[in-house]
Order: sequence, then C-alpha cells, then structure tokens
Amino acid sequence: MTYRIGNAPCSWGVEFGDDPRNPTWQSVLDDAQQAGYKGMELGPLGFLPEDPSELTDAMQSRGLTLTAAVMFRPLHDPAKWDEIQDVTHRTCKSLKALGASQFVLIDSISELRVPTAGRPDEAQRLSDADWTGMMERMTTVCKIAKEDYGMTTSLHAHAAGFIEFEDEIHRAMDAIPESLLGLCIDTGHCEYAQTDPVAMFDRYHARATYVHFKDVDNKVRLHVVDNRIGFYDACAQGLFCNLGEGAVDFEGFKAVLAKHEFAGWATVEQDCDPAAGNPVLDDAKANYNFLKSVGLAIA
Repeated sequence: MTYRIGNAPCSWGVEFGDDPRNPTWQSVLDDAQQAGYKGMELGPLGFLPEDPSELTDAMQSRGLTLTAAVMFRPLHDPAKWDEIQDVTHRTCKSLKALGASQFVLIDSISELRVPTAGRPDEAQRLSDADWTGMMERMTTVCKIAKEDYGMTTSLHAHAAGFIEFEDEIHRAMDAIPESLLGLCIDTGHCEYAQTDPVAMFDRYHARATYVHFKDVDNKVRLHVVDNRIGFYDACAQGLFCNLGEGAVDFEGFKAVLAKHEFAGWATVEQDCDPAAGNPVLDDAKANYNFLKSVGLAIA
C-alpha cells in the first residue's frame, strides 16, 4: 500500500509563527511542491496566511492540499486556557475553510520536563489533580473541534511535554473517549521516548487516523539524553535525521499500516534548525524519495 504524503513547516525549522529566522511561507510551499509532496500542514499560527482565500490560492496554485494542523500549546497549564481556546477556534476555522479535518493536539514543552526528555524512569509526572485538569481541558478542546467545526482530533506525544511516554499515552487514551480523541503516532517522538511506534500503532490502529514520519539519529539521541540537552538544541544537533538513516523501523511500520489498512495522510516532520538554510530542500527531496523507495509514498 502507498500513501498520500505531506510535509510540514517544521521541516524548514518553522516552530513558531513569529520567529524572525523563519523562511518565507511562499518559499516553504515552493520547496514542498518541488520536492514532490502533495500536502502541507498548516504549521504554527501566524506562518501560513489565515485568510482562507489567500491560503486556498497559495495551496491550489502549487497542487498542494492542506492535510492537518497541529496545536502546540501548554495543555498542562490552566493559566493558558484562554489562549488555548482562541488557538483552537482560529486553527479549526482555517482547517474547515480549506476542507481539511485533522486537528492534532500536542502538550508543548515544559521546562520541568526538559532535563528528562527521553528518560521515562526519571521524568516528573503531573499530580493526579493536574492530570485530571489537563484531561478536562483536552476534552473541551476535542468537543469544540468536533461539534463546532467537524474536526477529527488526535493526540501527539512530544518530547519534554507532559504527554511523552508510553504510559502517559495509554492514560490519555483511557481518559478521553475514542469518539472525541484519536492518536497521531509520530515515529520519531516514539523512538525518542523509548516507545515502539509499530506496537503503538498496532494497539491503537482504530484510533490512529493520522501519522507523522520522522527518524532519529540514535547516536545523537543518546548524546542529548545523556547530557540532558533541550529539544530545540537537540534538533539543531541533527537529532532528526533523514528518513531511513536512523533508528525507526520503517519496514515494520509499513507492515503494520498495511495490516490495519491505514488510508489517511502521512506527513513528514523533520524538525530542524531554522537557521540551517535551504539544504532542507535536499532533505525534503531525500525523504520523499526514501518513502517512494520503500513503497510508502505514491510515486
């Protein structure tokens, strides 16, 4: 089976919409088209245009489809609740305007968890009360996305957030019903957290409506984990290598996707240093060509 493959602005180092180091959004879309991709994620608010007509024209003129949007916000922090609700509405409006339906939630990085990213046995966990509060906020976000905008919402575990490790994924899946929340499995973040992405997809395939392809340089991973290096510094050191050059078992992941007849979008996310310049275009091409070579991408 082959899949529709998209990319995301984070593969060009775009983590925050207002970062002055970001490339232009036009150049990112141009690169994605040139590298062979058929889809693009929205990226952080403030990067791609929020005006539906401008964004539609920009995507369609390049033969690109808007695949999904990721909301990367501190879901663990009740003080950020107003911001989270605002971003939920704005993001879902953009998705709906362009006919996309995948809304992905990430609990963003907490400084309390940075030193133990990739260390499940050492990481500080939320108290039961704080966890319950986060689940209640996430449930509300899921209801807004579904009831107001018709979105399919999924959870994405992320290094140095409070939903990073396998037990935290299971706990979140148990806390929020399948009718509201699915699971976006990111192969690289799973590897970083010592979670098997193949086994995770096998377990939650019925809830896994969206996939992120990412690979991890295991030598860099061991270095950054051993030295408690922060996520963005780890990215700048090449933590996420080109697909097929790292630790992820793509043959195994391909097999489990086929086993459960996955039919959604799969998006490449190769978080990198925004100051890296346009070698990222070469990486984007190499990643797409790798996926074609192993039968994961439509030629």
